[in-house]
Parts: sequence; C-alpha cells; structure tokens
Amino acid sequence: MALSLPQSTNDERDGELLERLAGARKRLLAQVANRIIGQAEVLDGILTAVLAGGHALLVGVPGLAKTMMVQSVADALALKFSRIQFTPDLMPSDITGTEVIEEDASTGRRAFRFVHGPIFANVILADEINRTPPKTQAALLQAMQEHEVTVAGATYPLTAPFFVLATQNPIEQEGTYPLPEAQLDRFMLELHVGYPTREEEERIVEATTGDLAPGITPVLSAAELIELQHLVRRVPAPRIVVETAVKLARMTRPADPLAPDAIKEFVSWGAGPRASQYLVLGAKARAAMDGRAMADLDDVATVALAVLRHRLVLNFNAEASGTTAETIVAEVSRRSA
Repeated sequence: MALSLPQSTNDERDGELLERLAGARKRLLAQVANRIIGQAEVLDGILTAVLAGGHALLVGVPGLAKTMMVQSVADALALKFSRIQFTPDLMPSDITGTEVIEEDASTGRRAFRFVHGPIFANVILADEINRTPPKTQAALLQAMQEHEVTVAGATYPLTAPFFVLATQNPIEQEGTYPLPEAQLDRFMLELHVGYPTREEEERIVEATTGDLAPGITPVLSAAELIELQHLVRRVPAPRIVVETAVKLARMTRPADPLAPDAIKEFVSWGAGPRASQYLVLGAKARAAMDGRAMADLDDVATVALAVLRHRLVLNFNAEASGTTAETIVAEVSRRSA
C-alpha cells in the first residue's frame, strides 16, 4: 500500500511551489518585455489562462503585436509553438492533419499513415480565427475541450500542456464568420488588446526600427508548467468565493430570479456553468501568481470581465441603445459585491 505524505509536508511543498510560481511570473514578464512593451494586463491574462489550463481569445486591431505576444510567451515557456493562419479556404484537415497512402518499397504493400497537422503542438496561435467558416472553426472544438483529435475514426491525444490563443480583429467584419457560442464558451478569457500609451509607443518605435533582434531565455519547461497547473488547482477557494462566482454567472441569465433589470432588458442568453468554473479557476490562478495560498473575492473580481463578456448574447435592445457586454458585466459585478 502506498503511503501518503503528511499534510505538513504537502503544505511545505506547495508553499515552495507558490514561491517558485510567483518568481517565475516576474521572470517571464521580464523576458517577454524584451520584445513586448506595455500590455502588462493582457500578458497577465494570458498567463492566468495558461496556469488554469484554459484558452484565451485576444481581440484587438491589427498592429498591436498580438502574434508576437503569443510567440514570446511560448518562447519564454520553452514550449512547441504552432501558428495557424485562418483563411476562408482553410479546411479542417489543414488543422488536424490527414491520412495519406504510403507504399512499402520492399513489399509493394500500401497502407494509410496519419500526418499530424499543426494542432499537434503545445501553444496554438489561431490567427484571425473568425476569417474561416464554422466548419473549419469546429475542428478546434474537440482539441480545446478533450485535448485530442479524431480523424478517420482514430483518436490521437495532444501533448500536454496544450492551450489555444486565438486572435480576432474587432473592426473588420467583411469576409468574417462570427464564432459560434459553443466555441466562444470554450475560451476561458477574452482579452482586449488596446493601443499603447504615447510613451510606450515611442519606446516601441525606437526598439523596432534598429538592427537588434532581442532574444528570450526560457523561464519554465513543459514539465514545470504542468506541475504549476496542478498547483493552481490545489489552491483553496473559500466557500464565499465559490458562492460569489456562481452568483455572478447566474445573474447574467435573464430567467434567473437574481438577474437585474439590465440583464432582463438587454441579454438573450447568459453565461453557463463553465463561466462559474472559470471564475474560480481564474481566481485561483491569480492568487497563485501573487504567491498567495488562497483565492479571495478580489481575485474573482479581477477575472470577471474577461470570463463573462464573451459569454453574453445581447439582444436588439442592447444594440439599439449602445449597451455593451462590458457595461452589463460591470453592473452585475457591482450588484454581486
């Protein structure tokens, strides 16, 4: 019979891991800062999703270094990186891979062999994910949820850690295909990448118009990251944190008794149970990133907007009045406090 470690030993080990995680966060942000100037909030959001084992959707206009940001995080984590440029003619097999017929030169016998697609990596950059039709977008669904791919009746597991970081341009709608709600729900966070400040933009121009190409030194290995992902799940979430997360999600549903008037007036469909789970997981990740051994209500509030805004289906009244998901989430968060 296997002997379990004393609780104190486990607690000491987790305490050491928390210190390592907090230190690794600082080192990772410092390494990424060699290429990316500013965007600290977005980078913290990406790291939150990675540590919680979730996926993130980056929304921002072209030229804000979204692609470089994802590439830099992958480099700092020493993970296999794969970029998929989504286009209208992209096929599901271009993502997952396909079977090809090979002939054995010695026997002349032919057999099918599966050629892995770009989805078989640790970090997947789904660039401009809304530029490809829903049929191809759906090729990511199984990979994002079950971390496996099924092709021609055979299922192939994806190597851990695995997460998808997708980008989307919010201003150009011609030739795009809105992501289905089922796929949006699989993204833990929607992170908005904004314009840099004037000072940051001046530094960006100075840094990117010279002859030097800054490098990045890896901070964590894949095995270390997996260990820290398990640590995040072991971070305690007090009952009040779980209750608040569930209350927040339920308040976004128009038919729920807790729903405020703004939800009933402007929302057709609210967030599902996955939002409650991600609110708690996000809170745990934020606590761990700060080196704290327990999640609190401030952590829930920090991730609430990124978790909830892409899960609300607004109605015509909201569009006509200019009411946004951000406004509604802010109202719900205020009432749940």
